[in-house]
Amino acid sequence: MNKKHHRLAALGAALAVAGTLLAGCAAAVVGGAAAVGGIVATDRRSPQTQLDDQTIELRAASRVSDALGRRGNVSVVSFYRKVLLTGEVPTAEDRQRAQAAAASVPEVMGVVNELAVMPDSTFGQRANDTLLTSKVKTNLLNANGVPGNSIKVVTERGTVYLMGRLTKRETELATEVARTTGGVQRVVRVVDFISEQAALHPSDPTGTSAAPAPVSSVDAVTPGSAAVAPATSAAGGAAVGDGVVTHPVTQPTIVQPAQPLQVQTLPPVK
Repeated sequence: MNKKHHRLAALGAALAVAGTLLAGCAAAVVGGAAAVGGIVATDRRSPQTQLDDQTIELRAASRVSDALGRRGNVSVVSFYRKVLLTGEVPTAEDRQRAQAAAASVPEVMGVVNELAVMPDSTFGQRANDTLLTSKVKTNLLNANGVPGNSIKVVTERGTVYLMGRLTKRETELATEVARTTGGVQRVVRVVDFISEQAALHPSDPTGTSAAPAPVSSVDAVTPGSAAVAPATSAAGGAAVGDGVVTHPVTQPTIVQPAQPLQVQTLPPVK
């Protein structure tokens, strides 16, 4: 696989500093090909959950590589034990193989498969994705009311993925920031909704407790099924933020979710 050695080296380095993370020291962790992680000091994930995410990424990337060999260009990102697969594979069968490989890793609580069946992206496209990730992350950090360090940002072929546990208000603010960033083609949200109280007083030491339950969620999606898009306006669009009408929202399939996720695809603001 084209990015196998780079990814394993990066994730191996992340695991090497795991002891420092667990000791409570602040550090910046980068996961995935074009992802920017949060600063540990203000990351809502516990140190153990951060370590688990790094371990999942390492193991999932290895299993996907074993399943596909040198075919395709796959990025694996884990956040709150939810795995996001992005990149390109040559066949639909390879897409399913990658998904099954990621889902087989212990501790994985859900897989969002956004792999495209197409030729590998070019170096120029990947460089542009890295730049977009940096721009979106910077804008999130500078935005009022957005916990930028608690949001994982991943970019693939101009599509920005936002991952995390956020309140509905934080989710809408973060979405608008990403959608109004120049160069972004669309935004996909992979978000667990939490209450305002939970955001102010995080009390989950492991990232796996059932409380607090999501404030709003979509029905869990079983393997092979299709998610139902949220209600749209009479004009065929979906209202987002400030009454802006966009195209109907779509939702990628989530495999083995531990709890319902809010997964939405939104176009950028023109």
